[in-house]
Amino acid sequence: MRIAISATEASGDLIGSKLVESLRKKNSNIIIEGLAGDKMFAAGCIKNWDQRQVNVMGFSEILKKLPFLFILRKRIIAYFSSQKPDVFIGVDAPDFNFAIERKLKSKGIRTVHFISPSVWAWRRSRVKKIKQSTDLLLCLFPFEVDFYKAYNQRALFIGHPLAQSLRPRKSHIETKNILLMPGSRQSEIKRLLPEMLLAVEIMSLQDRMLTFNLVLVNDELLDWVTIQVGNIPIEISFDDAHTRMLRADLALVASGTAALELTLVGVPMVVIYKLSNFSYFIVSRLVKSKYISLPNIIVNKNLVPELIQNSSNGNNIAKHAMIIMSRDNKSLIKEFNAIHQQLDLDASDESARIIYEFINE
Repeated sequence: MRIAISATEASGDLIGSKLVESLRKKNSNIIIEGLAGDKMFAAGCIKNWDQRQVNVMGFSEILKKLPFLFILRKRIIAYFSSQKPDVFIGVDAPDFNFAIERKLKSKGIRTVHFISPSVWAWRRSRVKKIKQSTDLLLCLFPFEVDFYKAYNQRALFIGHPLAQSLRPRKSHIETKNILLMPGSRQSEIKRLLPEMLLAVEIMSLQDRMLTFNLVLVNDELLDWVTIQVGNIPIEISFDDAHTRMLRADLALVASGTAALELTLVGVPMVVIYKLSNFSYFIVSRLVKSKYISLPNIIVNKNLVPELIQNSSNGNNIAKHAMIIMSRDNKSLIKEFNAIHQQLDLDASDESARIIYEFINE
């Protein structure tokens, strides 16, 4: 059995490596090859092309790489068109992988896309491209499967890997600790952190017993952040978000994966979302989802407060945060635990099982 695979990003290398491990656990003689990173290679994937060649960030960097990316994609298509693998798996990176899937599918090679793009939220027109490209979509959330049913696109729920690595905390003792998570991108941090810090000052005046932690993904902006914090009593750290979550009574968090991580651990939160005015003008006309945060999207109701654009100011953040800090959040934590239970499948093993069944149909 021969499986082709393509993962273009570091996150894809990580989840791709888990999938490779699960596939090889079922059949140690299987050949898995393609565009891969070091983790996938270590798991037993043949690295025909190195992921580092295509793992780029930033508009200008992508522009410079475009000619090479087009050539590489043609090479991948040509190679697997001749090799005729039993299935081609595109790991995330829809803009790169769907084009490969579409060409291979037209040549009779079956295709699977591992992790659905967020077409349910915005750019729903992409569904047409997905149907042309992909025989089977593997989805991290149950609501995604329901979305694709309306378009007669075959899709299956596999669970979310984060639900395996993050567990609901038990017997949490409140210490009036608040965690600030302003995001991972520079523009995001610089837009959100000043409002978060204003909220901290307001909240501190209302309750002197509150303590605050600020966690960053890395230390790239540490000097800038330190200047912004100034004399405000906040402990700054980086790359220890999951440890900090375990101790927090509340989090002020940028909309994104971190909101899901907090949900899975069981931390009440205020979700903040703010773009430049021009970007928000564009995005607000493209987004079709009623909510922006994953906990609210999953349950399709207003589980956690979402402060968007002009609403995401220091006064508003502080007001919502203090309401949460003053109330009993047992029912909210119960809802969070139900979300964890829903997503807690072994995503890699479940995907491997589905892929083998798909190949043998």
